[in-house]
Amino acid sequence: MTGTKMRFMLGGALIAMLGACGNVDSEEGSIPGLLAEAARQSVAQRGRAEAEVVAKADPGQMAATALRVNKGPLIMVGLERAGTTQVLAMTGENGGQRTYMTENEQALILRDGMLAGTRGLGHDLSVAEMAQSSALIRSGRSGQANRTMRYWTGDGLERPLKLECSIGPGPKPGVMIEDCKNGPLEIQNSYISQGGRVTVSRQWIGPDLGYATIQELRP
Repeated sequence: MTGTKMRFMLGGALIAMLGACGNVDSEEGSIPGLLAEAARQSVAQRGRAEAEVVAKADPGQMAATALRVNKGPLIMVGLERAGTTQVLAMTGENGGQRTYMTENEQALILRDGMLAGTRGLGHDLSVAEMAQSSALIRSGRSGQANRTMRYWTGDGLERPLKLECSIGPGPKPGVMIEDCKNGPLEIQNSYISQGGRVTVSRQWIGPDLGYATIQELRP
């Protein structure tokens, strides 16, 4: 078995473990006002067509090919609701914040492995303010934290979603769980950290996009 296949299989097992830890996905209909309206809007037709093609790709082969042809940092991202998996290459780094992008310019922005924003996915997360959560999760400490997630809505404005979070170890060794609430909205993120950064995770993007699994293929 090659190193690439072994790395991907290990990452896949860790992602499966994170998925088993998280069983909360009750965000539908819970965001008031314009944010809820934005969540009900349909995905663009072109995005649907691209998603269907990506969904048919074999993740293991995709990872192996990406590692062979691209020598820079890489992540693999699975969008659970869309049923797609893609490899994203790092295209920029600024102040510890990395931008990873697909060939069709869909992007995730990560800070120390924590999701800080998305671009080109539709109903994008403009920015996530989660310094308190990040510090606790990456150090493996329990505690309470607040995070604010800001979204672009149909009227071109940025709307904040404030969450109160409880952070602690999950039922599986090495997994940290972040349970967050805002009224009836409840989400649960799962993380595995190494060397002070998150390397495998299951993180909630927003009410329309749902959860993403993120695996570091090359740091």
